[in-house]
Amino acid sequence: MTTKLNVNGRAVTVTAEADTPLLWVIRDELGMTGTKFGCGAALCGACTVHLDGKPVRSCQTPLSVAAGKKVSTIESLSNNNSHPLQVAWIKHDVPQCGYCQSGQLMSAAALLSSNKNPSDADIDTAMSGNICRCGTYPRIKAAIKDAASSMRKA
Repeated sequence: MTTKLNVNGRAVTVTAEADTPLLWVIRDELGMTGTKFGCGAALCGACTVHLDGKPVRSCQTPLSVAAGKKVSTIESLSNNNSHPLQVAWIKHDVPQCGYCQSGQLMSAAALLSSNKNPSDADIDTAMSGNICRCGTYPRIKAAIKDAASSMRKA
């Protein structure tokens, strides 16, 4: 089955079964490996991408749901770490192992696209579905606040 998608602003056609998880289409069909497989059950958030601007767990999102929609992956933020979230992530030394970070960044980006001045509670709610096994949550929150401040000034 062929399916048309818009991935990071680029029209693509993929050949895969309708029930194939979007994660595998992104990684295996399109060769974009920034989106990670974590648990396969939509519990950890490592596979978070945006579907028409909303964060979804790509390991449990079938290709049929993404058909004709805009898919944004971690690669869409920037190719040179210039996105305010990436700048803040580096400034606050957020990653340790780094495995969950693409999902963390995509959840944070979804939050900041709709809320330029999130409270601690807003951040906690938006990020609650993302697990960081290294426990860098305080640095993640600080980086989100810093990025939000930068985005408000821009």
